Amino acid sequence: MQADNLHQPALYLNRQLSLLAFNERVMAQAADLSNPLLERLKFLCIASSNLDEFFEIRVAGLRQAREMGVGQSGPDNRTPQQVLREISERTHALVDEQYRLLNDEVTPALAEAGIRFLRRNEWTREQQDWIRAYFETELLPILSPLGLDPAHPFPQVLNKSLNFIVSLEGKDAFGRSSGMAVVQAPRALPRIIQLPSELDGGGACDFVFLSSIIHAHVTDLFPGMKTTGCYQFRVTRNSDLYVDEEEIDDLLRAMEGELPSRRYGDAVRLEVAVNCPEHMANFLLEEFELEPEALYQVNGPVNLSRLLAVCDLVDRPDLKYPGFTPGLPGELGYSGDIFKVMRRRDVLLHHPFESFAPVIELLRQAAQDPEVLAIKQTLYRTGPDSAVVDHLVTAARAGKEVTVVVELRARFDEAANIGLANRLQEAGAHVVYGVVGHKTHAKMMLIVRREGRRLQHYVHLGTGNYHSRTARLYTDYGLMTTRTAIGEDVHRVFLQLTSLGKVSALNHLLESPFTLHPGMLDKIAREQAHAEAGRPGRIIVKVNALVEPKVIRALYAASQAGVEIDLIVRGMCCLRPGVEGVSETIRVRSIIGRFLEHTRVFYFANNGDPELFCSSADWMERNFFRRVEAAFPVLDTELRDRVLADLQTYLADNTQAWVLDSNGHYERLTPGDDEEVVNAQHALLEGYGEGN
Repeated sequence: MQADNLHQPALYLNRQLSLLAFNERVMAQAADLSNPLLERLKFLCIASSNLDEFFEIRVAGLRQAREMGVGQSGPDNRTPQQVLREISERTHALVDEQYRLLNDEVTPALAEAGIRFLRRNEWTREQQDWIRAYFETELLPILSPLGLDPAHPFPQVLNKSLNFIVSLEGKDAFGRSSGMAVVQAPRALPRIIQLPSELDGGGACDFVFLSSIIHAHVTDLFPGMKTTGCYQFRVTRNSDLYVDEEEIDDLLRAMEGELPSRRYGDAVRLEVAVNCPEHMANFLLEEFELEPEALYQVNGPVNLSRLLAVCDLVDRPDLKYPGFTPGLPGELGYSGDIFKVMRRRDVLLHHPFESFAPVIELLRQAAQDPEVLAIKQTLYRTGPDSAVVDHLVTAARAGKEVTVVVELRARFDEAANIGLANRLQEAGAHVVYGVVGHKTHAKMMLIVRREGRRLQHYVHLGTGNYHSRTARLYTDYGLMTTRTAIGEDVHRVFLQLTSLGKVSALNHLLESPFTLHPGMLDKIAREQAHAEAGRPGRIIVKVNALVEPKVIRALYAASQAGVEIDLIVRGMCCLRPGVEGVSETIRVRSIIGRFLEHTRVFYFANNGDPELFCSSADWMERNFFRRVEAAFPVLDTELRDRVLADLQTYLADNTQAWVLDSNGHYERLTPGDDEEVVNAQHALLEGYGEGN
């Protein structure tokens, strides 16, 4: 296809379907026999959790658009009805495959390894007695069965909670015979329970599902009546928070007021046990005002993500990825004074292959150093019991000027961020919530230290969150520098976030919503101009998502001029590579492996004077126009070459890489018989490991 008009809908893939394709690639990891067994189970759980969020946000948004009568939207020009129809077909197939993998492959393999999920007909007498005692002491006192009759309408059902629809015969003490009841399992209850190994016929790793225990003893909840059926169900609701930022005076109070509504948003999906009778499933659909396409019948627990607990409960290193010790740049290993190291040269950390500890240590030393006058930091996600927050609290209590920009609207971390904001304020820190209408997504830390007669800026800029746990699971870059111009830039961005007024132009940083989008377009156009002049043009980009239409059109135009373009896009990609006359020089790949690929890197060859930026921003409308983001250059040539070498390693991967074709289909690469096997993440682990 040749295209003079780069706006043609046929040139764009649908973003929601592309995101669903990402989850299909995650599912493929659960089927991959080369992955350790418990890691395969973990990928099943991750795919389930991803699908939950997909329905809570993406499907919910499409349903709202359909109800509002929205027509074609997005560059692919597809209607919400069309997209929802295809989503339904693909998600039903995906869910069926999830449970097939669980029941036919993963569960039997786990049983062979001594990790068993026992069905009720497999319980020994001693196990039955123990389970009955567990039910009577741990469950019965807190379960509240709800009969359905005119005085007891259908209850409010929490988003993603475990529930049971029960069919009954007979009459209760008041002569009522409604025929149905609902049992809700409180969130505090574990969904999987490990049985004591000393029970007769038991093993060291025997588990039963909470749903099985409730099924076995549900009759005890309805004395004098006969239960004729008990079927688990779960409803997924719209979980996108709405806060009218133009009408509120206090964002924190507004967020606190809005959070409870997430539990009871409009229903978008109903999951029921595969053996649930049709009339009961239809009854539930009617109660939740859902069409038949929203029904998912599952052959197993309705929430697979809760099986993730097994990976923590079972101590079987032989069934997990090998442990590793993150590396440490040599200059940090020789000196305990991080300030001294940073004054000498820039430091670039590549997590999780290199340790996140130097970032924590920098903050710890700053909190205790009497010469440090001020610390400024953005916080998007930090996790519970965060050492970052602990050190900021210590600094504030020591009398330092501590300013923290906390993003209250970090999706699904809102409640945690409200808590840490209150904790920081109580310690005396200045806490602000960014800019109304724009999420603060930039990852920045600025430390101001008095050194003689001058003030020195120490800066950390990253592509990922200040979160110690995800720093071992996500790939991210972090730059530590004392470069004056970058320090000035970060200082100006913080002024912008905390004060009112305009800030002068930045030296090196590109910032959303101001200069990042036009900056990227300019650099793509520069490569196009080089190619048009007969010089080589080269672009390598690594992001989580590529969606923004103007950037896609700029890449198409650059490709038409002959620029060689490699895009490493983990998730959503709306660009079609390899289209004749449009994108023949563009290649797109997605890396799905042990670690979640999270780095954002933009490389432009620039005719021998290359530029390389790392960023917190994906190439999406929200990152360019509705967030405060930062893209920072790697100016040290040795460090820049190191990042470029990392990119080349990803481009050489032939085991974890999925290549996107012009029809929107992904195919996993496999090495040929005479081809070297390359697993980028394994290679980086070996290259950056301890002692390297």
